[in-house]
Amino acid sequence: MSEPTNKKLPWRDQKDGFRDALVYMTGRMRGEIKSFRTPWLKFNAATTDGIEWHSVTIIGGRPGAGKTLICDQIVREGFIINAGEDFRVLQFQFEMIARTSALREYSAFTGKSYKQLCSADGINESSVIEACHNYAKERVKYPIDVVEDPCTVPEFIQIIIQYMDANSYIDEGIKKYRKTMITLDHSLLMKLAPYKEKNDMLYALGEALTLLKRKYPIAFIILSQLNRDINKPERNEDGNYGNYVLESDIFGADALLQHADTLIGLNRPGKQKIRFYGPDRFIIQDDSVLALHFLKCRNGGTGIAFFKAEFHKSAVSEMDTPPMQEKRLRTS
Repeated sequence: MSEPTNKKLPWRDQKDGFRDALVYMTGRMRGEIKSFRTPWLKFNAATTDGIEWHSVTIIGGRPGAGKTLICDQIVREGFIINAGEDFRVLQFQFEMIARTSALREYSAFTGKSYKQLCSADGINESSVIEACHNYAKERVKYPIDVVEDPCTVPEFIQIIIQYMDANSYIDEGIKKYRKTMITLDHSLLMKLAPYKEKNDMLYALGEALTLLKRKYPIAFIILSQLNRDINKPERNEDGNYGNYVLESDIFGADALLQHADTLIGLNRPGKQKIRFYGPDRFIIQDDSVLALHFLKCRNGGTGIAFFKAEFHKSAVSEMDTPPMQEKRLRTS
């Protein structure tokens, strides 16, 4: 028989889980433990009063649906809404350069469009430049870091491990990690190597997200595309159930779904010329209406919430649920 060692055993007594749950419940009841609140009450209500730490949120939608808009606003307003909370943000921005992202943020702050800020509409106001300069001086005080060069899944893991270690601290002789919101602007922009197929890469990415969220106090927001099936003509016919975004519409759904704590399918019905959305025939007034389908909320409820995209201000706001078209009764 081998001698006992000090090696950590690969199992835990179930009482540890019950104890940890009670500690978590007590901390939340006292307001000592909080979720990361988003700018929208509907979003927070669908989840656990916001995005929980140690979780993965995946938002899938067509190009131009507003995925990046939503993610950017969560980060942009997060430090104000969650004032007093000690956290950092690490953004993997592979789709747009930092300048473009900053211009979108200036747009949200000033209410001027991207084109106006670039003087492409004949507007050139030095006062706006000064206001943006003053905004930037305050904004850069927030602990936000950006990774711009696309990386492989193994590199993604190593960057996050390095980042969490670099921002760790010692408390009573114990190494602790700061809460960190990590965003990835598009899962498909990860480098494919060492995998040959996109689905293989996404399976590896999903496993990495679960590994990292369990080890560190991280909240991931991952943006994803939809499968081409969503573009079939019959799915864009008024009043069709196919109008709705389904779990299977998320690109690589089989690879990512099991790792997601919250899965959101984002749709912009007006852009597809849908006037009466889904079997409930929600009346869509224009192409600024966004439908967020909460397809999976591990610790919340599923359903649809409606928002309004203000692309000219790079912002998203809440709106009332649209009225439904009156259903005509058949006569004999």
